[in-house]
Amino acid sequence: MASHEDPTENALPAPTTAAGRDGLQAILTRPSRAVIALDFDGTLAPIVPDPEQARAHPEAVPALAALAPKVAAVAVITGRPAEVAVRYGGFAGVPGLEHLVVLGHYGAERWDAATGEVTAPAPHPGVAATRAELPGVLRRAGAADEGVWIEEKGGRAVAVHTRRAADPQAAFEALRTPLADLAAHHGLHLEPGRMVLELRPPGMDKGVALTEYVRDLTATSVLYAGDDLGDLPAYTAIDELRTNGTPGVLVCSGSEEVAELRTRADVVVDGPQGVVTFLRTLASHIR
Repeated sequence: MASHEDPTENALPAPTTAAGRDGLQAILTRPSRAVIALDFDGTLAPIVPDPEQARAHPEAVPALAALAPKVAAVAVITGRPAEVAVRYGGFAGVPGLEHLVVLGHYGAERWDAATGEVTAPAPHPGVAATRAELPGVLRRAGAADEGVWIEEKGGRAVAVHTRRAADPQAAFEALRTPLADLAAHHGLHLEPGRMVLELRPPGMDKGVALTEYVRDLTATSVLYAGDDLGDLPAYTAIDELRTNGTPGVLVCSGSEEVAELRTRADVVVDGPQGVVTFLRTLASHIR
């Protein structure tokens, strides 16, 4: 079971697994070869009813700017379009974050602070076809509730949110099967999250994005922090990296909604506030 101890300015929480302790020690011993990777929503930014109103925790950017110059790289890996995450995070033009990378759409897009540019392949054609059919699918599923709404993700994915519905969980469950069928019909994958169902091209997940990024940098240690079901592939990637000799740490931005992350994590912190405190504390321990 992961630690629920809150980090303080002077002490890092002790990971509760041997693998987690080895990962943290590797980061502290050789920070110049360490990658720090983080989810955005629920990890650096509090979860809010309207995702368009999400913004990074006010201490997130200062904490990242304190840590980034001391490690090999800091990457934000998110399901959002990269440009949106950069804007909502306030990551552009920040001293100390000159080499920050945002891997948007689960790695399909990449924003580099060094250039301010986003690079990405062409969108999957199934996304546009799926978006056109979604209103009808919602009606037939009895989920045309005004609180159930569709989020377009730059033509690279589309998501259906139920958090604002009269009964969010009932709407979520009612839509899982019809949306899975719709995704399969157009060659897409359905990814459930915290009161959200996302339809996106296969092969796009945070585990793939994290593994490729770590290998490109030939990093010798890695930390990943997340809060949602979409972060489980990144957790699995860390497990595989550890098995293959790259130490790593799994941090959960505590959520009662996703118990699986809490039980798999080496360290559990109290949401975005806990994450930024952990990052700031980690930076203070690296000389």
